[in-house]
Amino acid sequence: MPDAPPPLPKSQPFFKRRNSTILKLLGVGALILILLIPLAMIEGVLSDRLARRNEAVNDITGSWGKDQSIIGPVLVVPYYNHGTVVRSVTLPDGRVETREVAETTLAFAYFLPDTLEISGDVQTQTLHRGIYDAAVFRGLINLSGKFPVPDMAALKIDPKDVIWKDAAVTLAVSDLRGTRESLMLDWSGKKIQLQPGSQLPGYTTGITAQVGTDQAIVAPSTFSITLDLNGSGGIFFAPFGIQNSVTLKSNWPDPGFRGAFLPADRNVRMDGFDANWKVSYYGRDYPQRWTSRSGNDRFSTTAVSNSLFGAQFLQVLDAYRYVERSIKYGVLFFVLIFTTFFLFEVTARQRIHPLQYLMVGAALCLFYLALLSASEFIGFTWSYLIATVAATGLITWYCSHFLGGGMRTLMIGGGLIGVYTFLYITLRQQDYALLMGTVALFILLGIVMYVTRKVDWYARDVE
Repeated sequence: MPDAPPPLPKSQPFFKRRNSTILKLLGVGALILILLIPLAMIEGVLSDRLARRNEAVNDITGSWGKDQSIIGPVLVVPYYNHGTVVRSVTLPDGRVETREVAETTLAFAYFLPDTLEISGDVQTQTLHRGIYDAAVFRGLINLSGKFPVPDMAALKIDPKDVIWKDAAVTLAVSDLRGTRESLMLDWSGKKIQLQPGSQLPGYTTGITAQVGTDQAIVAPSTFSITLDLNGSGGIFFAPFGIQNSVTLKSNWPDPGFRGAFLPADRNVRMDGFDANWKVSYYGRDYPQRWTSRSGNDRFSTTAVSNSLFGAQFLQVLDAYRYVERSIKYGVLFFVLIFTTFFLFEVTARQRIHPLQYLMVGAALCLFYLALLSASEFIGFTWSYLIATVAATGLITWYCSHFLGGGMRTLMIGGGLIGVYTFLYITLRQQDYALLMGTVALFILLGIVMYVTRKVDWYARDVE
């Protein structure tokens, strides 16, 4: 009797079956990458709407007034400067020689005040251009203080060369379009009308008043100027006095104190703020007096800009910025939802088609488009609520059909509400957003590890 044939070897599972889990993960990852395309398109729409908003705001503030910087006042005293210059001289025989020639030119001496006190009342309001808003302000600013006797000897100027009758007080102001009445200078009790234009080196916009007489200034002079200004963005001051005191109040509830000096006292309330600065001249880089002749280059517009301080009236984050920040979490939403679907497939043998993944991903993308479009009309908070309800309702309804309803659908709906709520809280917490996001990721990773801790991935692939 012939021997029985040897048993056939067991057939090995196909490659696709042996690696079904890893292939599924790669497919889910590819779907997430595909969904980044519509997410990037929504971000492009956001950039376009933000550019249009900025254009509308710039149109409004360009007509009303932009940041206001008040620099001064400064006492300007002209004088004759005697010196020599090197010039080429042609002799009768045709030879050219270089000689020093005496020359008298007009120069200016500049003096800053000993004390400078500024008090301001800035009231903000909102102007509209279509669906866009811009915060602007109108400020009533009073400047007062005292100038010392101009010390010409300290600047090595001969008193007989000083042109006292042309002495002037000048002030540089960014924008004076909001002024509705004539501006007056109170100079030691004498009222003098201010003229447009600044004589401060490097500045052209401002006001100037002639205060000189035929007599020399031999006593300290007090001054007072009241400005009526329109502006937007913020208001800033230069510490031109030896001692500077600034008091500012406004109805703006969210100020940003900017510049070289912070307030010594501040009181920020829901209906506005009060702030007080006490600044000495030691915190700046330019002198208390100088002249226009060469060698006096310490005073410059850069040095003045570096010494400015004041308050800004801009919201830290508006609706567009909140939407922009929320889009950055879009990939996280895709990963969380798709991971949940993948776990259903692994632990509950629930088959989910790639098209179903894409449909849910599209609904997640539409959340950001709904948030952006609604926030232009009703504000970020209500827009976020509407977009959350719409996206969660649509995804939950769709999942109830292919997940079979019950606990799995409730998990998807509840998870979405929880994640959207957490995202809203994170967006509002500017300082702790990164920390909260990191903690949340650790928690979610721990949940995934816990759910899959007993899954035998190798056994699942060979079944």
